[in-house]
Amino acid sequence: MIATFIGHRKIKNSALLTEQIKQTVLNLIDKKQVDTFLFGSRSAFDDLCLETVTEIKQLRSHINRIYVRAAYPYIDTAYESYLLKFYDATYIPDKIENAGKAVYVERNEYMIDKADVCIFYYNENYQPPLKPATGKCIISFQPKSGTRIAYEYAVKKQKEIVNLFR
Repeated sequence: MIATFIGHRKIKNSALLTEQIKQTVLNLIDKKQVDTFLFGSRSAFDDLCLETVTEIKQLRSHINRIYVRAAYPYIDTAYESYLLKFYDATYIPDKIENAGKAVYVERNEYMIDKADVCIFYYNENYQPPLKPATGKCIISFQPKSGTRIAYEYAVKKQKEIVNLFR
């Protein structure tokens, strides 16, 4: 089985959150036979989850940490070697190579589609900063959070969701 992590870029990192991640991951491994964890990037939540899963891997060596890239479709061996210091494998899904500005949304949707369980750090009240008017856009607007887009997609796909935001 496969689990993925998606969360806001900034989080309230605490010992409690770290413990929640640890217990959630151990429960998924021991009770649901999850053996593969998909990671994105660009968020403090991803970083904390990777750190926690890496610690757990010392006890449950059979699990896999996979970095699903949203950039750099072709990487050289030096960069791949660097990534493999932290992950067991890395790749970029074919469907997102030409996604443009939506690349992180597409990557998150790909990870959700692959996962049996989605572990979120999602605050439904969070609003990204207001986008100011520019030469291309004559009015300011409120964008949706990428985590909100991913959460709504996971709900639509009827995925098992664990939300660790408290």
